[in-house]
Amino acid sequence: MGFRTALSRGLLNMSEVKQELKAQVELFHELTGHLPPHMDGHQHVHVLPEVRHVFAEVLEEYGIKYTRVPVEPGLHNCDWIPPSLMDFYLGVEEDSFNTVDVFTKHGIRWPDIYIGLSTMGKNMSVSSIWSAINSAIMEVTSRAPSPAHPALQSRTVTIELMVHPGYPSVPPVGGCGEGPDDFSQSWERLHELQTLIKPELQSHYKSRNIQLCSFKDL
Repeated sequence: MGFRTALSRGLLNMSEVKQELKAQVELFHELTGHLPPHMDGHQHVHVLPEVRHVFAEVLEEYGIKYTRVPVEPGLHNCDWIPPSLMDFYLGVEEDSFNTVDVFTKHGIRWPDIYIGLSTMGKNMSVSSIWSAINSAIMEVTSRAPSPAHPALQSRTVTIELMVHPGYPSVPPVGGCGEGPDDFSQSWERLHELQTLIKPELQSHYKSRNIQLCSFKDL
């Protein structure tokens, strides 16, 4: 959150942000031998004002085609999300709506549907994932088609399910930057992992003809 505070106070130099973004892409390429097929920001910082522009420039420069636009259908109806967290999510949503034109201008794409805020951590279950997918598909496919978004009923629909599977971090190891945060250290990471590998969830995918893939498959 310190990044957001610094941005709001005008303390960030966007040329330095761009330099850091490029350094991360270069390091990724050095370590893996290829460019990432997808790139976004931790805690959705890539859709913040000012940042969204340099982020899009870097992706276009390297030919990275996909990112994340974290607007989750049905989010406003999720009364189990604490008010303070919902306020943060709604701020992310607003920033995301304001970012769409910037990403479009730079030829960057993203999946038709984004899910993950309502099913994160302790809120993740087979039923919550399934409900979120069903609700999102119903909402998105009911929208009137436009030139930029033709009718989804007539083509394959892509969905990003944001997840954080793993094991609880033990300080000082793990996390981003200054060690692991509360979520990194919690049981919720393992809970997500155990939920995502349940056979009944895989059966649900198969019954609805949902194919698991990565961004490089799109």
